[in-house]
Amino acid sequence: MPQLIDLWLAILLSGVGVFVVSSIIHMATPMHKGDCGKVPGEDALLDALRGQPMLPGQYMFPAPPSMKEMCSPEMVAKYERGPVGWLTVLPNRVPSLGKSLGLWFLYTLLVGLLTAYVASTTLPRGADGTLVFRVTGTVALAGYAIGVVNDSIWKGVRWGITLKFVVDGLLYALTTGAVFMALWPTA
Repeated sequence: MPQLIDLWLAILLSGVGVFVVSSIIHMATPMHKGDCGKVPGEDALLDALRGQPMLPGQYMFPAPPSMKEMCSPEMVAKYERGPVGWLTVLPNRVPSLGKSLGLWFLYTLLVGLLTAYVASTTLPRGADGTLVFRVTGTVALAGYAIGVVNDSIWKGVRWGITLKFVVDGLLYALTTGAVFMALWPTA
């Protein structure tokens, strides 16, 4: 069995490969162009929110005080009156693309590290390339694609948007599997 240290280059290059593929998907294709819409009456909504003491975080609306009260007549009326949704509040500043890209790259390295860990504990040195590809691609798929489904189940993200992110995750998994297959230690 290879050690994790034997797979450092595969971890690094799979992260770089996924970073490049994701950059192409998000900057050179229109695939995700319509994922987020603009709120009608944005200025009025922003003015109303500015008057509230909201810290950065995630909010649900309407929000019941407890699970027991979720189905109370008052809460049901609020849900039926609408709107119903989730709101993510960020710190008041221009969003930092550099910070987000840096964190994304660290995430790709984490997925690569976990992929290497599973592969190094299950596959021997000199393993068949197809098997290396299948195992590492599957682990990477779990890291990149499965978690986004949760947003459609619980937070109302449209299934079409989730499907696009699952396809992204599949492409990232294929990239990861190919890198590990190419760099898998020989016997």
